[in-house]
Amino acid sequence: MSGIMTAEEFQKCCNVSRETMEKFICYSQMLIKWQKAINLVSNSSLNDLWRRHFYDSAQLMDYINRKDTPLKILDLGSGAGFPGLVLSILGAGQVHLVEGVGKKCSFMKQIIQNTAIDAIVHNDRIEDMDFFPVDLITSRACADLEKLIDLTSNFRTAQTECLFLKGEKAEQEIKRATKRWNFKVEKFTSKSEESGLVLRLSQIRAR
Repeated sequence: MSGIMTAEEFQKCCNVSRETMEKFICYSQMLIKWQKAINLVSNSSLNDLWRRHFYDSAQLMDYINRKDTPLKILDLGSGAGFPGLVLSILGAGQVHLVEGVGKKCSFMKQIIQNTAIDAIVHNDRIEDMDFFPVDLITSRACADLEKLIDLTSNFRTAQTECLFLKGEKAEQEIKRATKRWNFKVEKFTSKSEESGLVLRLSQIRAR
């Protein structure tokens, strides 16, 4: 997909209800407001935030296998809440957002409060958190694939899947990660950016 996406186009592409769209509008308005004070996203992406951030995150809903029941989701390096808060607004389940920068955590907490979604912010490094099992792990532009697998090893069960938004170096990252880990990987071309990939990992175990 190319060109600037409008809010209306986002709503149509993602088949979002009016009530849910109101939450996204609130989120977008607060993002623009807070961006003036703290660096939540790159300034150059603000003129196309519906595609670059909201649609980029929302596309992960298409690759969640277990849609019949709310999931417990772990989102690493959440930053301004992408993709974790977007998945929560779309009803994927309870999202645990892990972010080390306090100001970004304050922003996400404000979004959660204003949209009344099921999400919890952890102002912490994932290495220092208590472990709990999750159904799905997500991340966008947070860390190398091998590091993501390492960091989340104690949160995964045999059924846990991972959805990672990756750029042009995805294939190199997969190659490095397979030196230490066995896993099934499925690759999907990003719907928001043709040079990007969505990686779905499952059956992860150490070599």
